[in-house]
This record gives sequence, C-alpha cells and structure tokens, in this order.
Amino acid sequence: MNTSAWINAAARLQAQQQPFALVSVLRVQPPASARAGDKALVTAEGAIHGWIGGGCAQPAVIKTVRQALADGLPRTIRIAPTDTTVERTLGDVLEFGMACHSGGTLELFIDPVLPAPRLMVLGDSPVARALAALAPRVGFSVSVVAEGAAAADFPDAEQVVATDNATSVREALPTPAFAVVATQGRRDLQALKAALGVRPGRLWFVASARKAAVLRQSLIAGGEDAQQVAAIVAPAGEHIGAQTPEEIALSVLAAVVAARRVPAHATAEPAAEPLPATAVVTVPEPAAPAHSCCGGAAKQAAAAMAQAAGAAVGADAPAAAAPKTSCCGG
Repeated sequence: MNTSAWINAAARLQAQQQPFALVSVLRVQPPASARAGDKALVTAEGAIHGWIGGGCAQPAVIKTVRQALADGLPRTIRIAPTDTTVERTLGDVLEFGMACHSGGTLELFIDPVLPAPRLMVLGDSPVARALAALAPRVGFSVSVVAEGAAAADFPDAEQVVATDNATSVREALPTPAFAVVATQGRRDLQALKAALGVRPGRLWFVASARKAAVLRQSLIAGGEDAQQVAAIVAPAGEHIGAQTPEEIALSVLAAVVAARRVPAHATAEPAAEPLPATAVVTVPEPAAPAHSCCGGAAKQAAAAMAQAAGAAVGADAPAAAAPKTSCCGG
C-alpha cells in the first residue's frame, strides 16, 4: 500500500485548515480489489487520495464522508453485492447494497478529521491573555485582536492582529466559530464592532449586564444590526464563582466548549408550566380560626402537628398546653 498519497494530502489539508476523512478498510470478502488495512483520504468534494477499492465503493464512501464531516461523528459502513441499490442500518453499521458485477464485500471505517475551531479573543486584558493561553489546550485555534497588541504577549495564539479597526480585522481574519470580547473597559465599543464585523458563530462579552445593555444601545445607534447585537451573550461564562482573571477565563472557556459540543438544535428540557395568573389554589380551612399576623395559619398548622405527635407518644404523656392566642411568639 502506497501511504505517501494520503499522508501528504493530510498534511496539506491540515495546513490549509480544510476538513477531510480518513477511510480505512477493515474487512474484505473476495473478490475485491482492496485489502484490509488499505487507507485513503477523502474530501467532501469527493477527492480520494489513496486506495480503498474500485468504483463501486466510491459513491457510498463519498456520501458517508459528507455526512461524517457535517456532524463530526465516525461511521462504519459495509458495501455488499445485491440485485438493487439499497441502504439500511444494521446495528452500528450502515450497509450499502451495490449492484456491481465485481462482487465482494467491503467493510470500512470513516473517521472525520476537522480543523480546530477558531476562537477570536478581542482585548489585551488579563482575562484575554489567560483565555488565549487556555483555549489552545482544549483544541481551539486562537486569534487575538487588540489595538497595539504584541505577538510576544500571546505566545499560544496562532495569529495576533494589532488593530481593532473593524475593516482591517475583517480583511485579516476568516470567520471564527466563536469570539469573546474581553477588553474590560479598554476600547470596548471598538472591539465589539470588530467582532460583529466578522460575524462569528457565537459572541460573548465579558462585562456586567448593565454595562452590556448600555453598549448594546450604542452599537444599535451606530448602525449595527439589532438582531446581531441582541445575540451577544453578556455576562459571559459559566457560574463557578470565578474571581481571578484565570478563573474568569476558565468560566468563559467552559461556555465556549459547551457551545462547541452541544448541537445547535439541542434544547434544555422545558421548565414546568407556570400557573396562570387567574389560578386559584384551594387550601383546607383550619379547625380553629386563623390569626392575621406573622403567618398565624402556618403556626396553627405546626401546633396541630406537634399536638398529634405528642398524642402518639402515649396516654401517660402530659397534655399539651392550650395554644396562645397572641401572635409573634407572645
């Protein structure tokens, strides 16, 4: 097997941040031109680098590769001879029936290889620096945008753009999957405009709700799209009681990871339906009249429970004193 074809293609595509799938032949039932262990790199466009068998297998492989690249999940497929072209799921294996003259059965494993999602960090604050250092360790490709930023201050970032001019940022960077504005009071508005200009998949702003509301109004007044502005998540991060810049960066990164891993169509379980405003809750009337202060009805119920408990102890127990009628422990 000539491995250089798919290895060279993999290196080139990874350098270009392009997705592909590595397809490996698991089992072969002759007659078939492929052998167990053969491999090929397959792109969504249908380019095949390597060898996984003849033309009968390729349409099923390319179709499945596109599905795997769309959701990031690996798949096992079996291609077997049949009189008609059929497709069915057998356990965790997707089987394609192919009306090919060559015969033979192939079982292949399709493993998608996706480029690291790009996280754009805007700002030169302690939180921004901590976030730019942490994010690559969990699989993100980081681009930093900050006016006057020095690349030496962000050694883990793949790219540092030393201006927050919206036009310049849009020209310098591809559209990121995620963006976090962590300017913390220094050029907040400029950074938010730059972030909105590249249209990230999700945008967080490290700020209080009050500050975010004021800046949202400024952005809309300045001509930014109101729907995009409303989608800015602020305050940013998961609630972990973060205090230090590193802890805040960790909480924000946790939110970014959650957005990456949870499918866009997934929703939380619906909350219990609230009672309508006109609903009436019926409470049984107490045996004795309720008092009107300090929760008298609740106190009477507690006294009744205590009296019942005393009765259960035994007939020799002293009788409970009659409840007092004054309120607030009188």
